Amino acid sequence: MQDCDRRWLKRFGRSAPAEVQLLCFHHAGGSAAMYRHWPRLMPHFVEPIAVQLPGRADRFAEPPYDRMAPLVDELIEMIKPLLDRPFACYGVSMGARVAWALAHELRERAMPMPSMMFVAASASPCFDDGTWAWEGRDDGLEGYVREMGGTPAEVLAEPELLAGLLPTLDADLTVLSTHGFRPLTPLEVPIRAFAGTEDPEAPPEQMDGWRAETSVRFDLDPVPGGHFFDSDGEHQVIRAISHDLA
Repeated sequence: MQDCDRRWLKRFGRSAPAEVQLLCFHHAGGSAAMYRHWPRLMPHFVEPIAVQLPGRADRFAEPPYDRMAPLVDELIEMIKPLLDRPFACYGVSMGARVAWALAHELRERAMPMPSMMFVAASASPCFDDGTWAWEGRDDGLEGYVREMGGTPAEVLAEPELLAGLLPTLDADLTVLSTHGFRPLTPLEVPIRAFAGTEDPEAPPEQMDGWRAETSVRFDLDPVPGGHFFDSDGEHQVIRAISHDLA
């Protein structure tokens, strides 16, 4: 891959191409490192490729996006070399919305489409009503971070580390709150949704709304736990994805 591609696309040790590529999108404030161990957990015929958005990890010095359209425009340029082989998309929380917006833009441009979409911990777009759980809080964005979990304890315990995270998280969440996309036609792509049974932000009944985003097959898998899946939940997700892509 070219240098620019390596900033955006992380293979984490996988070298041989597989039958199906799986583009993996991280949550708001997260990074591609959440998928570092996926190559050894997935079958040989699936090649996980984690997307690293600017503003974090090895791209910390780059300004993060705060709007969906330019993010997707550049992302398409980065994945063009991959589109000659079958691919699917998996996104968690914000990553689910990025994958969804990407699929719609690929369709708009008559480009190759994902064979399947996997979305986790993200309420269906049909529930967007202009109110957001992170806005208008007395304890601010920091309170939202602490409430949702998923942020390492060592980051929460260090004011400087937490302060470094918040601007990127704020930009990521602004991508979501300013998107306002309402497609007239659902995707002709099967969707499987994974919903934490105790997730206050994307409970199963709101994840079920993703069925309106596809004109073909839809499946909803409850996953024990909250917004961020534990190891057992993550393994459940990986098994379902592997089965669908076999």
